[in-house]
Order: sequence, then structure tokens, then C-alpha cells
Amino acid sequence: MNKKRHVRIFAFGGNEVSPVGLTDEKGKAIIPDIAMQWRRTSETCKHIARIIKQYPDDIYVITHGNGPQVGNVFLRSEYSRPILPPIPLDVCGSDTQGSMGYMIGQILGNELQTQGIKKTIVGIVTQVVVGKDDPGFQNPTKYIGPSYTKEEAEKRMKEDGWVMKLYKKDDKGNEIWRKVVPSPEPLDIVEIEAVEAAIEKGFIPITVGGGGIPVIEVEPDKEGKFNCNYGITFKNGEKIKIYSGVEAVIDKDLASSLLGRMLIDRAKKKGEDIDVTFTIFTGEDGAKLNYQKPNQVDLRRLTLEEAKKYHSEGHFPPGSMGPKISAIIKFLEGGGKIAYISLTEKYLETLEGKAGTTIVRE
Repeated sequence: MNKKRHVRIFAFGGNEVSPVGLTDEKGKAIIPDIAMQWRRTSETCKHIARIIKQYPDDIYVITHGNGPQVGNVFLRSEYSRPILPPIPLDVCGSDTQGSMGYMIGQILGNELQTQGIKKTIVGIVTQVVVGKDDPGFQNPTKYIGPSYTKEEAEKRMKEDGWVMKLYKKDDKGNEIWRKVVPSPEPLDIVEIEAVEAAIEKGFIPITVGGGGIPVIEVEPDKEGKFNCNYGITFKNGEKIKIYSGVEAVIDKDLASSLLGRMLIDRAKKKGEDIDVTFTIFTGEDGAKLNYQKPNQVDLRRLTLEEAKKYHSEGHFPPGSMGPKISAIIKFLEGGGKIAYISLTEKYLETLEGKAGTTIVRE
């Protein structure tokens, strides 16, 4: 009989790699530089190393957000327009997967080494499949990149074909516009076998960074040609899968949830005994009712049905806790038994029910 394997998926939020909420003495926001990001990642990895030392026989998979990093790459691309071609969003995502995988992998590897734990951490540049007919493509809602005036936005829409929307008005009543892109539902993970291979070797894979690089499966035309971006075509008489990148952003918690469900389903089909837990690390100590109100309530333990009820009643804001609860609901409905929302430094306390939020299927 196969020995049961325990897999812990850790989904890092943006604040686990890049400090947030920094301001100078005048109250102006500070964009964290690379040194700040390294130091913040180091703080996070100290907590992760402590967890691994506590449960050395378990398998670990790391995912992460990349919002600030993609924003920086996109901004650099905008400033360099006079001398360099712009970088498409899927390439921005792949760039940050590589750089952030390097940072997390090196620091966590070093931290584990200091504690006598030898683990290979491997970053996997991961493509995540979305549906070309996903409703999100009809109504882009995810703001990315810098701010523009209305006149600048109109120029971008005309010259570059961007979709842009009014973001807000400043304190003087001037309109602030930003680019919006689709945020489609993740359907499949192209490199899932690479993730499984890393797990089999005892490595710690870093995968679906930033929700993964969004790609669609390309259908052949009448001549059997697969027409991809930039005029690249492929042709094969057999049934094959061909992918091409799209301008979109995938929610990293939904992609991490999909990863957990796929690992469970694929292991079951192979007759393997696997137990997967899904943890979303956030800047808050778990989910709450009446968030930031006088009657705020910490939700330490929820059943799947309770989570679905609170979610449907609108207790979790769509811009913060809502997508995380939605991702956990999908994970539990897809075969997972237990999930957590926790601060990294309070994960072990969350396992004891003393912090964070634990959500169970039954």
C-alpha cells in the first residue's frame, strides 16, 4: 500500500514578497526597491523554514502573487517606449515568475541550509490555460499599470487598442484613468507534470506565480494550421494541444486552488494516497465578519457550507477577502478537506485554531 503523502500548498500574497503601505515623511507612497523586496522575502522565508522544520516529512508547494512586480515591469516598459518595444502582459508575467522564483528559492534554500535542512527549491515558469470565450474577455475589470489623464487614455485606446476605464478622481476633481485587462477563470496548468516530477524528487516547486502566464488553447483552421501570436503557425495531422499567450491576469488564489484540485484528482487516478492542504497567506489574521467595523468578528473555524453562506451574503469584499474565500470553496468542493487563511508568522497557531481561519469541507 502506498504511504499517504501530505502536501501543503502555500500561496504567498504580494505582501509576502514586497512590503506594502510604505510612505515617506510627506505621506507619498514609496515603491519598494529590489533591496526592500529581498528583505521582505527573507522575513517570509524565515517563517516558512520554521514550518518545514516542524513538519519535515511533508511536501511543500509554493505559489505567489506578482501584482507589484508586474506593475513595475509594465511601468518600465512604458517609460522606455521611445527606445524599446513595449512588453506584452504575458511576457511581463513570465519575467516576474523567473525573478521572484529566483528570490524565493535562493532565500528559502539558504534559510533551510542554516537549519541543517537540505532541500532543492525549483522555480517553474508556468502557463495556465484560460477559455478564449471566458466572459472576462468581454468586460475587462483588472486595473494594471500607471495612471493616465483622460486625454492620455484616449490616445492609448486609439493608438494601441487598449481598454481603459475611469479609475477615480483626485482631490482636485481630475479624472484618473488606468488600463484594464481581463481576469479569466483558470482551467488547466500546462506544466502540471513538471510540478509532479519536482514533488516526486522531493523538491519544493514554486509554480503558478502571479496566477500563471495566461494562455489559450489554439484550435486549428480548416487547413489544419494552428495560428498563434506574431504570425507563428504550427501544423500537425494529429490531435495536439497548441497554446498562445493572451493579455490577461489570472487570480493567483484561484490558480493555486486549481493546482490543489489537479494534484488531488491526478493522484487519485494513479491510485496514490494524497492529502492536500491549501493555505492562503495574507496581511490579515484570517477572515472576518464586519471587517474594520466596531462589531468585527474573527472567524476562526468555518465549514464549507458556512463559508458559502457568508460569501453569498456579501460579507467578504470582492477586492480583498472575497476571491480568497471563493478559491477555498472551489478547492474544498474539488476534493480538498481543509484550507487555511493565515499570517505567515501565525501559521502554526492557525493549525491549533488559535489564529487565522480554518475552513473544513464537513
